[in-house]
Amino acid sequence: MNVSKLVEIYYAVDEFLIKFMPYMESHLLPTSDRKPTRTCSLTLSEIMTILIAFHVIGFRNFKLYYIHLQQFHSNDFCKLVSYSRFISLVQRTVVPFYFFLQSLSKTRTGCYFMDSTAIKVCNIKRAYAHKVFKTIASKGKTTTGWFYGIKLNLIVNDLGEIMNFSLTTGKSNDRWPVENLCKNLIGKVFADKGYLSKELFEKLMGKGIELITQIRKNMKNAFMPIWDRLMLRKRSIIETIIDQLKNISQIEHSRHRSIPNFIVNLIAGITAYSLKEKKPAIDNIYTTGLQ
Repeated sequence: MNVSKLVEIYYAVDEFLIKFMPYMESHLLPTSDRKPTRTCSLTLSEIMTILIAFHVIGFRNFKLYYIHLQQFHSNDFCKLVSYSRFISLVQRTVVPFYFFLQSLSKTRTGCYFMDSTAIKVCNIKRAYAHKVFKTIASKGKTTTGWFYGIKLNLIVNDLGEIMNFSLTTGKSNDRWPVENLCKNLIGKVFADKGYLSKELFEKLMGKGIELITQIRKNMKNAFMPIWDRLMLRKRSIIETIIDQLKNISQIEHSRHRSIPNFIVNLIAGITAYSLKEKKPAIDNIYTTGLQ
């Protein structure tokens, strides 16, 4: 692993937490529960750095990755704890991780692409016996077939930056989270036929967002500007981003033992992607026609 990359990730995380943690602690509700007195040898910045780096360097098994850190990078951290102890610490990062991801710079270009992807939590044949995600997972169907899990809904810009994301059950309609995904955005959103809805189109139009989708085979052809047709063909950008999240980062696997750890792994994967210097992007010669 490149040590300079570790330092780069750590610096970005630590600079954020220096400002965020006092703010978060000042807004916590008072509680009568006994506070833990055991101190941790790893700082929150180090824990988050380790979690993000996992999605950067290409390991497919987190335990093997952590053993690798213990063997070759123990001097790069204050004091690495045992693997089981580290897993118990992961839940502490849920809130800071979410706000760190939201703090990363995103450009409102006015040109966006939206899609959803299945996050399988186990083989569908074992769905009846699965307990960890029983309260939030469900059976759903995509173009590739049936699955048991959760849907990740994404909206990205033409620069390849992830503007927003949400999680819904496997059986949920792709149109349900669209208004929240498009919150605070203005411009054109390109999506597939699954998002086609007159009611949704009118709602978004009233908020300054034009939803553009392909028409179904049984619908009459309608006039569409050439640039809109061209950008619809460029929707593959979001499919490329999803592929990178699943195969370079590892946001999907079936070894989770708790929902909070699943959420942290997902956010860490999206964060690792967002910190990349080179992202899939659409050439300026195409997007200038939308200005």
